[in-house]
Amino acid sequence: MPKALKSATEKFSRTHQPAAKSSNSNSSGTSNPLFNTDRFGQHILKNPLVAQAIVDKAALRPTDKVFEIGPGTGNLTARILEKAKSCQVIEMDPRMAAELSKRFQGKPEQRRLEIVIGDFVKAELPYFDVLISNCPYSISSHIVFRTLSHRPICRVAILMFQREFALRLCARPGSDMWCRLSVNAQLYSKIDHIMKVSKGNFRPPPQVESSVVRIVPLDPPPPIKFEEFDGLTRILFTRRNKTCRSNFTASGVYDMLESNRKAWLAEKNEMIDDSVNIKERVEKILVQSGFAESRAAKMDVDDFLKLLSAFHDDNIHFG
Repeated sequence: MPKALKSATEKFSRTHQPAAKSSNSNSSGTSNPLFNTDRFGQHILKNPLVAQAIVDKAALRPTDKVFEIGPGTGNLTARILEKAKSCQVIEMDPRMAAELSKRFQGKPEQRRLEIVIGDFVKAELPYFDVLISNCPYSISSHIVFRTLSHRPICRVAILMFQREFALRLCARPGSDMWCRLSVNAQLYSKIDHIMKVSKGNFRPPPQVESSVVRIVPLDPPPPIKFEEFDGLTRILFTRRNKTCRSNFTASGVYDMLESNRKAWLAEKNEMIDDSVNIKERVEKILVQSGFAESRAAKMDVDDFLKLLSAFHDDNIHFG
């Protein structure tokens, strides 16, 4: 177990166990302080059928180690522990962690559950086969890209997001939802929309509708530096319906590319030719590659990869 997570667990066992008693003193009523979401913005999934469906979609194996983000009171956790070898959860709210600990205290599942208090964005992540989460919507992008960059690569992630975010993740080229998020995530994974979840399934209900997606990371991943790919898509999705040629003429783009070109050549100990006209070189690459009049809104992942390769062949970089 990573040292940072272990120390967080030890801290939980020393300081937060007693809080469970007071937190649960009014668990049957709507005034339960656990469901005051002002601090962490949590919305507890209360529908057992939806919780079961989410876990079922993961097709868990008896040997699986599962990681869960923001378990709340453990409605997903309980179902995970019925099928998986173990489950490690990370929870920011000590009250929720105490409630979760109390729920499994003295039960056989307790020895297969590890509770960590901490911030997913900052924590060192453990090994896991499967990720399952009713995700904190404020860190949706962090969850997606930390998952895709985590090594070893997990088998699958079943994640619930705000509906609009989920639809953007799953979008296809040419659709209204196709965006930089779509292409960046789909470079490294296969993503499917598997379930809609209405706001009435939560306590308290959020202001938005939700959806569950299945993310299957590509293994092995494409040998592309994310910073390079993201740098290109950042430029082309500035105005997704404009041509590639038009987006490269935006303020600051040519200066950035020239600076990157010189830094790249310097790193390779190659001679820097100050007479190079970066604008003419970019125009030539766009025309020769056939993407000058293409629009990001209709380009697929392979199109972006081909264009990035053409730029790299001419020592032009985006990261």
